[in-house]
Amino acid sequence: AARDGLDDAGIDLRVVGIGNGEAAANFCRFTGMRADDLLVDETGELHRRLELHSGPGLEISDDVPDGVIEFFLRQLPGGVPGDPSRLRPVGTAWLNYMAMCAGIGAPGTLREIIRGYLGDTSAPERFRDGDVVEAGPVTIGPGVGPTKVGPVVYDQWFSDERGYQRPVELATVRLRNMVEVLTNWEGYVSDPTAIPLRGATYLFDGEGRELYSY
Repeated sequence: AARDGLDDAGIDLRVVGIGNGEAAANFCRFTGMRADDLLVDETGELHRRLELHSGPGLEISDDVPDGVIEFFLRQLPGGVPGDPSRLRPVGTAWLNYMAMCAGIGAPGTLREIIRGYLGDTSAPERFRDGDVVEAGPVTIGPGVGPTKVGPVVYDQWFSDERGYQRPVELATVRLRNMVEVLTNWEGYVSDPTAIPLRGATYLFDGEGRELYSY
């Protein structure tokens, strides 16, 4: 839907994602994005050169034994890297990413999390009527209506409403994305040291002058 609006406005879309060719193929399959709109940067070098946000800049002290970091990483997707020299860089990346998820060094994160659950009457719908999300014993959909948690099935009170971002709708979209990535981790994340890097949006005119950035 967003692509149609961009085409109507005469705006060419280019997306630079962190990952490799396999990750790009998976992303296009999942999102429906055209492959020729997507470029890949395997290390996130462009994000770093643009000085995009990457968390609070926490570091793991040299006093922390490698065994503690290994235990920490075993609980997370991707596990312990095979190359011992990458143990601390990967651990540091995860530390900063998890801090950002808690709102540390990531302005606006908690506000957006809350908005995802409460809804937003000023924002458009995010969940299509035919979308279904499955996460363990939880099934949501099609749409935002029927919800199944184990043996319990119920309908959301707002399931028939349209025209705005309904309660838990954005949270459900995020859940769908999270399930896709976590169940295909190796196919999406080729360099875990890049996981705390945040994205940005730029709009340029035909001469390459920046008109907008966020």
